[in-house]
Amino acid sequence: MSVGAIIQSIPLEGTAVALLGAALAVALPCAGSATGVGTVGRAGAGLLSVDPGKFSRVLVMQILPGTQGLYGLVIWFFALTKLGFFSGGMAQLSAYQGFEFLGACMPVAIGGLIFGIVQGRICAGGLSLIAKKPNDLSRSIILAIMMEFYAILALLASFLMLNHFQF
Repeated sequence: MSVGAIIQSIPLEGTAVALLGAALAVALPCAGSATGVGTVGRAGAGLLSVDPGKFSRVLVMQILPGTQGLYGLVIWFFALTKLGFFSGGMAQLSAYQGFEFLGACMPVAIGGLIFGIVQGRICAGGLSLIAKKPNDLSRSIILAIMMEFYAILALLASFLMLNHFQF
């Protein structure tokens, strides 16, 4: 028995599975961003207790891990728009279509969770550099942006897969 046949035999409403995908697309990246931003906040508080004049540098570094939550929100909105959520006419999907839709949401969901946490660690490390060399903010940002590139790839992958659906 093929995987497709097994999935189609499960008594699930495909639209519910698709909505689960959209929910995970926003929830997991927001959790990753919150963790990353919190990590940088803790490190930033330590730096600011020694040198309050570095607040703007700390703020820049703290904002960076928050972008994954934004990417998740973009995919969530796009997914719900594709499903007709905002127009009042929800698409009726088979279980198989629902799992396809769920799969399309997973790159940004899983990537956003992981990348937000890791980028927070990178930014916290960047604050250590800034503490010792205040003029190296740009180097710290470049190190953090290297992780951002992969978050953008996950966003693009989910966007392109979701764009495939026509209901």
